[in-house]
Amino acid sequence: MSDPILETRGLNKSFGPVHVLHDVDFAVYPGEVTALVGDNGAGKSTLVKCIAGINGIDSGEIRFNGEPVTIADPRAATDLGIEFVYQDLALADNLDITQNMFLGRETTRGRMFLSDGEMERQARDTLASLSVRTVSSVRQKVANLSGGQRQTVAIAKAVLWNSKIVFLDEPTAALGVAQTRQVLDLVRRLADQGLGVVLISHNMNDVMEVADRVAALYLGRIAAEVHTQDTSTTQIVELITAGRSGDIGLPAVVASQA
Repeated sequence: MSDPILETRGLNKSFGPVHVLHDVDFAVYPGEVTALVGDNGAGKSTLVKCIAGINGIDSGEIRFNGEPVTIADPRAATDLGIEFVYQDLALADNLDITQNMFLGRETTRGRMFLSDGEMERQARDTLASLSVRTVSSVRQKVANLSGGQRQTVAIAKAVLWNSKIVFLDEPTAALGVAQTRQVLDLVRRLADQGLGVVLISHNMNDVMEVADRVAALYLGRIAAEVHTQDTSTTQIVELITAGRSGDIGLPAVVASQA
């Protein structure tokens, strides 16, 4: 097993008197899809925001490539190579695919002119590297794209910048069957290219299909971390709803260390 590219160790976070995260140990491995699951209020969003530099941590540490790091703001996360694709996708409908992929990071020629042709080439190359065949032109306006195509553009935007880890928040929510298939295939290809992928999802079918391992949060604690091939949908649902699984045969917090 390779070493994790990203870890949190003993991470704690409170908001006033509410202790949201309790000694969370979480790891992301290169070339793997790690599903982060948990019920509403389990702490998933808070954990992700701590890693993204949106929320500061109270105690514990974040390690990247084995070294402790301080992620004080989202720019620091980006500089490390950690990208996030949130549910709202953060795409501008009035811009085309190329303009969206480079939004806020436009390539310039000198100090004044945007290198439009170079950005278009890089956008095409990135989509091609991900084997995306559902987008006919990188000059299509995002407003004219389907839900699956929009999700594809958001993911391609995240990996354009030589990212090492991509967090995907409910990437198949509100998608049809065919579009879900396209997005899940893309998620798998990201891992196959060596990226660490974190899939945040309530869809257990998606989790079981594409994830290599599952980390289940329960009331702000990691209930268990299990390999997908060694568990079942029923066991994962038990971890999400009760913090333990009788089928696994160990208290959940112990199962994560077994």
